[in-house]
Amino acid sequence: MKENELLATQTVHKAKRKVSQRKPKAVRPKQIWGIDMTKFIILSIGWVYLVVVLDWYTKKIVGWNLSLRSRSLEWREAMDLAIQREFPEGVRGNELKLVSDNGSQPTSTSFMRDMSLFGIEQIFTSYDNPKGNADTERVMRTIKEELIWLNEFGSIEEARGKYKELDNK
Repeated sequence: MKENELLATQTVHKAKRKVSQRKPKAVRPKQIWGIDMTKFIILSIGWVYLVVVLDWYTKKIVGWNLSLRSRSLEWREAMDLAIQREFPEGVRGNELKLVSDNGSQPTSTSFMRDMSLFGIEQIFTSYDNPKGNADTERVMRTIKEELIWLNEFGSIEEARGKYKELDNK
């Protein structure tokens, strides 16, 4: 086969190496917020979705929404609550950054348009950077461990009430 030039040539591909972007670091409150969602089941109704907005500097949950759906509208409602609480005079001009994953809600046209109208810069974590939204992910884990997994809620109102108790602390 060698004499008749019938051998196949093997192409060696080198792995692409990218310089990983560093995670942004908040140096003051109300500078960088993270947003994420988790879902859990309520046996009487099915899946419910909790969207949380976290201030990365203070580690305070500044906004949240618990609902039966997980559309960009529910994410926007969590952001609206956060903005009302933290920026009653308006968020525009405060150079707020919002970090999220590349999910369908934060990358939706309507959500991105709304954040742009508010003057909020969106930062999306890269697919190869699991630490990109680690602060928010860690708070979500704590919520699961200390609230969701320890309770069996009979209704969404009961779950909201329990979450409001924690929110007021």
